[in-house]
Amino acid sequence: MFEKILVANRGEIACRIIRTARRMGIATVAVYSDADAHALHVEMADEAVRIGAAPVGESYLVAENIIEAARIRGAEAIHPGYGFLSENPDFVDKVVAAGLTFIGPSAASIRAMGLKDAAKRLMEKAGVPVVPGYHGEAQEIVVLASKAREIGYPVLIKARAGGGGKGMRRVDNPDDFAEALSGARREAKAAFGDDRVLVEKYVEKPRHIEVQVFGDDFGNVVHLYERDCSAQRRHQKVIEEAPAPGMTAEMRAAMTEAAVTAAQAIAYSGAGTIEFIVDASEGLRPDRFWFMEMNTRLQVEHPVTEMVTGLDLVEWQLRVAAGQRLPLKQDEITLNGHAFEARLYAEDAAKGFLPATGTLYHLRFPIAAPAGAEIRVETGVREGDAISPYYDPMIAKLVAHGPDRATALAALSSMLAQTEVAGSTVNTAFLAALAADADFATGDVDTGLIGRKQEALTTVPPPGAEIVAAAALAASGAEDLPASNDPWSAVTGYAHFHAVPKTVKLKFGEEDIAAGISVKDGRYGVDLSPAMNTGAPTRHHTGAGAGHLPLARWPGHVTVFDGAVSYTFAVPDPLASADEAGAGTGSLRAPMPGLVKVVRAAAGERVAKGQPLLILEAMKMEHTIAAPHDGTIAEIATEGAQVSDGTVLVRFAEEG
Repeated sequence: MFEKILVANRGEIACRIIRTARRMGIATVAVYSDADAHALHVEMADEAVRIGAAPVGESYLVAENIIEAARIRGAEAIHPGYGFLSENPDFVDKVVAAGLTFIGPSAASIRAMGLKDAAKRLMEKAGVPVVPGYHGEAQEIVVLASKAREIGYPVLIKARAGGGGKGMRRVDNPDDFAEALSGARREAKAAFGDDRVLVEKYVEKPRHIEVQVFGDDFGNVVHLYERDCSAQRRHQKVIEEAPAPGMTAEMRAAMTEAAVTAAQAIAYSGAGTIEFIVDASEGLRPDRFWFMEMNTRLQVEHPVTEMVTGLDLVEWQLRVAAGQRLPLKQDEITLNGHAFEARLYAEDAAKGFLPATGTLYHLRFPIAAPAGAEIRVETGVREGDAISPYYDPMIAKLVAHGPDRATALAALSSMLAQTEVAGSTVNTAFLAALAADADFATGDVDTGLIGRKQEALTTVPPPGAEIVAAAALAASGAEDLPASNDPWSAVTGYAHFHAVPKTVKLKFGEEDIAAGISVKDGRYGVDLSPAMNTGAPTRHHTGAGAGHLPLARWPGHVTVFDGAVSYTFAVPDPLASADEAGAGTGSLRAPMPGLVKVVRAAAGERVAKGQPLLILEAMKMEHTIAAPHDGTIAEIATEGAQVSDGTVLVRFAEEG
């Protein structure tokens, strides 16, 4: 077995590989770009090497830098993870030429399956069922259009290289073929540098079912059952599960046999996935599935297979790459229960699933599993990390397992309801809505499900009075109620300990909110402005402070969580307005109650405009108060002082 490996990837998959290697006693070397210098995978590895600037073309896709990092740190093998260089046969050749082991299939196997048209011709020869279509070399529009008519509309134009839904167009009418072909070619050229396409019959109610296969260098090939990846948006997977709902013994036998045959046809070694398109219009039938493509790497959704088989696929990869036989024979691999994986992304589902960026100021994942279930969180980020524009915006994979599909799905829904993310737009509510969808819940899913129901799945109801009240209380700094209902206690709590301002201003989307807050008879009262209501102002009472609902304060915002749905309110920065108001005046006053955490200047000191003077801790956040103009300090607050709204923090000496 290897003593040290290099992981040529980042994020959750790098962390995943490092965990297994550590358990096996194998040292790890991480690689990182400038954007990932403080990333979780860098922290987890035994060693780390910088390989370039943030853009992938200057770091994670530079084979020479990765191989050199492995060489100088004494790694014996390179694990590519998925994405980046994982299916690049030229990279495999360079790794082998450098005297290192590539933890994955041979370059020949990758090349054999790298182009969809060539792979399908190979599969046809091996006797694996292939979707009716044209996979030839001729690319003239007259040829492709003619083949489309022979196949029969609707058809699907697909890029012969790459994946992820890029360079793919459905065409329902011959009149639209030329325009669709042009668009598919442009997209394929931009994404893969290859604008050649193939044309296939479009399956009306398609399901995407794939089979996990594993081979070794001794000619052994096994399958680890199937996964259903039909829940997709923009041809990209959202929630995966194993086994496939509705799968029959006859269908499974035919599909897994075809998958093993496909892997044997290219003498496959390592982890791979054979992807099939299934016509589910009449249920799952053994004569209604066809080979689509092979992924010659570990898949993003491999955890669901691990959950239902009890196996560690990364460990198998390492053992096979080290020259060992497969750990188990086919009849020793059993299927146990059901598992789901949901991909938690920084993206705006309501805006066509546009990727989002931001800092993860608040990040909470579920810890305990519901009764009878297992849960697992795969992530490569921590609270405080940034989602950058350079890489895939996946935050985590939420994985749930149960003895049956209903239990596993309930566990997944529970995980989503307990997941809290603030600082970036995320798709948690969308995932929860999909998991709760009636068709999805019964297993009646196909690749068009999300598209048909997209508006309903991505529409979030407006925040109710309780949500707005919680945000207003959080913005005010209110925490706990007075110790008793005694009027003096309430007044004292309001005026000194709680220091709740009379009015709090918030913004939700384009809507301005003004909330009046008071304490009476041991309860907070929140008067909401008509802006959030169709009628008169609403008075909302609550027996608790801001902690009544789970929420997160982060710079300039408050996010309130209501199960899997979150509502983010912008909070105007009173310190910014205080700076503006204080410009040219003789003093700076506290715009809200707080604690003088740090003092950075002293009486008699000459300061410049913009120079930090002190840090005020308020709303559980630190705010720097800077000099609004040049001047000399006459007085400044004492470090550790608790100040109320309007307290003079800094007084400037008069200058003649």
